[in-house]
Amino acid sequence: MNDTGHDERLRRWRMVLGGGEADGTGCSLAGTDAAMDGALTALYGRGPGRPAGRERSAGLGASAPSVARWLGDIRTYFPSSVVQVMQSDAIDRLGLSTLLLEPEMLEAVEADVHLVGTLLSLNKAMPDTTRETARAVVRKVVEDLEKRLATRTRATLTGALDRSARVSRPRHRDIDWDRTIRANLKNYLPEHRTVVPERLVGHGRAAQSVKKDVVLCIDQSGSMAASVVYASVFGAVLASMRSIATRLVVFDTAVVDLTDQLDDPVDVLFGTQLGGGTDINRALAYCQSQISRPTETVVVLISDLYEGGIRDEMLKRVAAMKASGVQFVALLALSDEGAPAYDREHAAALAALGAPAFACTPDLFPDVMAAAIEKRPLPIPDMATHQ
Repeated sequence: MNDTGHDERLRRWRMVLGGGEADGTGCSLAGTDAAMDGALTALYGRGPGRPAGRERSAGLGASAPSVARWLGDIRTYFPSSVVQVMQSDAIDRLGLSTLLLEPEMLEAVEADVHLVGTLLSLNKAMPDTTRETARAVVRKVVEDLEKRLATRTRATLTGALDRSARVSRPRHRDIDWDRTIRANLKNYLPEHRTVVPERLVGHGRAAQSVKKDVVLCIDQSGSMAASVVYASVFGAVLASMRSIATRLVVFDTAVVDLTDQLDDPVDVLFGTQLGGGTDINRALAYCQSQISRPTETVVVLISDLYEGGIRDEMLKRVAAMKASGVQFVALLALSDEGAPAYDREHAAALAALGAPAFACTPDLFPDVMAAAIEKRPLPIPDMATHQ
């Protein structure tokens, strides 16, 4: 290895190990490297009096001016994805949540789903001077998510709605020619090189009327913060489709129907109250009472399934809904964070009822909903299936 490659390896190891005599690199940093190392040390560096070579411990002073400067530094020296991880670590490791109640701090942070979850958990303690700034931060994240998710969601579900509304005697413009040809291949006439379509396959015009009812039932316990954010965004997207009647219900030990706020997901999010207990049975009882067309209804329960209510009643409600024709979907999480800790016994019980519980990413959610609307098997990721 040439000297340049050797020096670069030493530099990288020096950044990882954090300096001190015991790192063994003998490498010193200057300029941008020194500034980056200072930002890392502020969060992960050794505390006063700790011997060199030991594991790093948090060392960032929890005063608003110093944290605001540090937030500016890390945005200067690190890419957005790294900034979000460091912010999350600073909030979790150093207990900086209360500093987010100051408008100046909120203006300095890199907005992401994790930060929104933290702000929502502080909602009740938030002073009026901070609330508008917090809403602006949350709105930026929500708008970014809508741009990423809305177009594909609408396109995927519009196709599913059209296919689910197939009719046997379609008008000419509503004929699904691909399916019609496949359905009539047995009537192929070789001498004429044509298919005689004895049976036409078509679809109704789904956009002209409400074709499906969707109920999103969201656990707002603290561990579900990211799922609450994504579910609120998807709820707003679904509500914008005239062919889907969408209801959004959040719950802990109480049940709150936020359907009338679905035109603005930011209002939905600030209507939630992260934390507290869980009563899935009560939430499902409310959702069940709102179902008027069971064979045209999809109920999506988003929860880690830790039930504080009546377990057997919860399972009976799921069984009753499925028996009436409801398409029931159970998601352990709706986020990019993978499956959270969850109640495996309840997940197994749901699977036995034909409703396997699994973690779902935001990118997969439109496909899951399309499958539920068309009443076909859900596209459950192999690594996320819990039975």
